[in-house]
Amino acid sequence: MADIIKKGSAHWEGNIKQGKGTLSTESGALNQQPYGFNTRFEGKPGTNPEEILGAAHAACFSMALSLQLGEQNYTADHIDTEAFVTLAKDDQGFVINHIKLQSRVKVPNLDNDTFQKIAEATKQGCPVSRLFNAEIELDAQLV
Repeated sequence: MADIIKKGSAHWEGNIKQGKGTLSTESGALNQQPYGFNTRFEGKPGTNPEEILGAAHAACFSMALSLQLGEQNYTADHIDTEAFVTLAKDDQGFVINHIKLQSRVKVPNLDNDTFQKIAEATKQGCPVSRLFNAEIELDAQLV
């Protein structure tokens, strides 16, 4: 299979505190979505890089878990995943140093021990998990 390249883009104007930007995705799912200091640090409407990374990680993990379950002949009724992305400050500036994946999964006829093994392997192998250099915590529950 050939490499797949997807594009995201950002536009920024002004200084860090009063400036503002927009970000877009190639698919158009995000189209000039506003972001800035106020949306990232002050809770104002708009988006920020951390929540976009979180959404990408949650989506990737959910798809990868579906694949891993299927390879063990299981099909999930549903997989609901949230990714909590921590932006912290260290001596070099800001860093994303922790991500908690919280996944609630319903799979008929699957025992918890088998599920935990599959979920942990998925966390390790998920392409977005492999991208991050942060600690990635997993709280996966079979419901």
